[in-house]
Amino acid sequence: MSGHSKWSSIKHKKKAADAKRGQEFTKLSRAITVAVREGGPDPGSNMALQNAIEKARQVSMPKDNIERLIARASGEAGDAAAYEAVTYEGYGPGGIAVYVEALTDNRNRTAADVRHIFSKSEGNLGESGSVAWLFERKGVVLVPADGADEDDLTMAAADAGAEDVEQDGTSFRIVTAPEELAIVRRALEEAGYSIEDAQPTMLPKTTVQIEDEGVARKIVRLLDGLEENDDVQGVYANFDISEQLLEAAV
Repeated sequence: MSGHSKWSSIKHKKKAADAKRGQEFTKLSRAITVAVREGGPDPGSNMALQNAIEKARQVSMPKDNIERLIARASGEAGDAAAYEAVTYEGYGPGGIAVYVEALTDNRNRTAADVRHIFSKSEGNLGESGSVAWLFERKGVVLVPADGADEDDLTMAAADAGAEDVEQDGTSFRIVTAPEELAIVRRALEEAGYSIEDAQPTMLPKTTVQIEDEGVARKIVRLLDGLEENDDVQGVYANFDISEQLLEAAV
């Protein structure tokens, strides 16, 4: 498992008692709205909407809120038309590659914000395409390793259409094609497995090993800074750090 996947898992666990839920709701509300405007209100035929709804459920967004967002976006051009998807690519501390996805109503503002976050964490923005080739789009489901039999889980995941299952520390990571994410997640839940996290992601094809705690802290500061920006929807990086070092750096 890449260090970024471990970091995401650790952050997810800590978010349960975190005060950032309001910010998560804001970001997901925007994602749901834009998904409806671009692909329609039916999550069965709109994968972006399906993924956004799943993320909203993971942070306990009320069902009524989700339904209102979908209804409003279906009937009004309004705010959704103002947002556009943009990506940023660059390098962070230790030479790691970083890929950022955002939804913005002001490209200049968002670009300036992202550039500043990279700069203050000793990173640099690159040209479009500079690091995208180092990643591939996948779906990832995380299942707690405690109490789960690897062979049984692998069989259940494979039957549901998953591509790979591997254990890393306290979690099993199930990798799927992006379009199979919701199907695999639902099948594992129906099989009785607890789901730590499930989301579309960009998995690195190669990783950069980080062993210095100071560099690890700078990486976490960069990723935290990017994720805390209201326009940023997803942050992906190709570092590999031991779970113990990562726990110390978060």
